[in-house]
Amino acid sequence: MSAAQLSIVFFLQMAVIIAACRLVGWVAKRYLGQPQVVGEMIAGVILGPSLLGALAPGVQGMLFPPDSKNVLFVGAQFGVGLYMFLVGLGFQAGHFRANAGSAAAVSISGMAAPFLLAILVTPWLMGMPGLFNPDLSPYQATLFMGACIAITAFPMLARIIHERGLSGTPLGTLSLSAGAIDDAGAWVVLAIVLATFGDGPMVAVKAIVGGAAFALFMLTLGPRLLAPLGRMAERQGGVGHGLLAITLILFLLSAFAMDAIGIHAVFGGFILGTVMPRGLFATEIKRQVEPFATVILLPMFFTYSGLHTQLTLVDNTGLLLATLVILAASILAKGGACWAAARLTGQDNATALGIGALMNARGLMELIIINIGLQRGIIGPALFAMLVLMAIITTLMASPLFELVHGRKARARGELGGLTEAGDDADTGLKRATSP
Repeated sequence: MSAAQLSIVFFLQMAVIIAACRLVGWVAKRYLGQPQVVGEMIAGVILGPSLLGALAPGVQGMLFPPDSKNVLFVGAQFGVGLYMFLVGLGFQAGHFRANAGSAAAVSISGMAAPFLLAILVTPWLMGMPGLFNPDLSPYQATLFMGACIAITAFPMLARIIHERGLSGTPLGTLSLSAGAIDDAGAWVVLAIVLATFGDGPMVAVKAIVGGAAFALFMLTLGPRLLAPLGRMAERQGGVGHGLLAITLILFLLSAFAMDAIGIHAVFGGFILGTVMPRGLFATEIKRQVEPFATVILLPMFFTYSGLHTQLTLVDNTGLLLATLVILAASILAKGGACWAAARLTGQDNATALGIGALMNARGLMELIIINIGLQRGIIGPALFAMLVLMAIITTLMASPLFELVHGRKARARGELGGLTEAGDDADTGLKRATSP
């Protein structure tokens, strides 16, 4: 296709993508009690070959011709990187310092159990043709599956905790702390897999050493070097176009650095966000950037994921059984281990069950990981579709399970507020979710 034809298709694509994400998100929020972002995840699958492509292949092919997918890919990477920057910007370091012992126990358990199950399940999955890259070693495949099962939908977890008035409670503090530690560990494991699945040892060394050096530099010197941005925002009484441009340039350079050394742009965005100044600067950056990132860019990511999700590939008893095993293992390993760890560290049963329900959600974080795996050739389309199903089902389970095991009891004690009305804003778990 010519550049002019791609431009015409792009505008139509974006109109359809945004409309579908808003509509399905509204239905999910209005009738299922789910966050907007859950509906957007489902909308991406609906627009892909699993539904629209099956019911109206001509329409789907016209809307999403092969040449246009490269444009969607770039927008998707920009969107998810910027989203992770905003997640990092809203991250509260104080969550680590509160209930550190219990949080570490829950997080370690929520990582250890999934990796133990991955050790058991991965050799069986590797025996099924097409699920993993044939050049992938059992060690690499096990690490990747362990990270997929262990990941937590941290932004969604934060949103649920905030909306139910639990930000200052033991359950809220413990869940946020454990979720943050848990996701950090899963990203480290993913970075190791990406670094070792390259073109030789020097590629792995460059990725591991470069990633560690970037993280060390940003976490130690970053806050001091970036502090003037916060003071500038305070003097100006907000974030002007110049300061916004500087911030976005820093984000793009961080994303470029991580991509260039062979890891992924999301690492650069998230790490930069965690060391940015807080206060007025962070509030204004989120206010200005979040609508564009969540309403325009993030739906591109969900759609790009959906275009590669072919549920029809799970078309025989063996693959269906594998899907059910992955789903059951994910729920039992993650939710069960976090519940048990919370109980062993002195939490009551309702709190422990609530933590298990929240930590079991995968959400967008899972989609990011498996998209990276698909792009890098670690997994095949069939396993990608299985893991998309796991991400959607475990995310859909989180709110109802939490309400069932903890909500009624807490509301009876007067500790829990109902869901807030979010209106039509981009309800992705960032806005208000990470407020102190």
